[in-house]
Amino acid sequence: MHPSPFFLSQMLVVVAIGFDLLSFQFKERRRIILCLIVSCLLIAAQFGLLGHRTAMGLALLAAVRFIASYHTTAKTVMAVFIAAAVAVAALTYNGTLSVLACIGAIFGTIASFCKEDKQLRLNMLAATSVWLTHNCLAGAPAAALMEALFLSSNLLGYYRFYCRRAGKPGAGS
Repeated sequence: MHPSPFFLSQMLVVVAIGFDLLSFQFKERRRIILCLIVSCLLIAAQFGLLGHRTAMGLALLAAVRFIASYHTTAKTVMAVFIAAAVAVAALTYNGTLSVLACIGAIFGTIASFCKEDKQLRLNMLAATSVWLTHNCLAGAPAAALMEALFLSSNLLGYYRFYCRRAGKPGAGS
């Protein structure tokens, strides 16, 4: 007996969850991005197995976007990736899920090209919230759990680096 595509998709997300949780426990922007590249590739495969073409295309685009943003934070490159996200969503349009995926991708793109990790975190909070809604509506329970954990990990990292240290010398640096 072979595992079903649904089961395999959920297992891919379990591995992606590990990379997502790890990502925001780093302070260095480049380490955060490296974890997110791996996670995006696993998520793309998961959505492919579930037949969600827009989400799969946008997750693959996100992996490429993170590779680009690892090397540059140029706003012109960011604009190209926003346009590409809109194009992927338009070409694979399938209703509300496509719109949500596109909005999540746009926030994720803005986050990817932030020079400072604090702004990256805040924009990823918005992106993650939209993707959480998408994944609940898409019937992807492990992906919804992943987004909830990612949101929690990001909030924990934000607290550790920016709230807990408030008032201390060198806080938030």
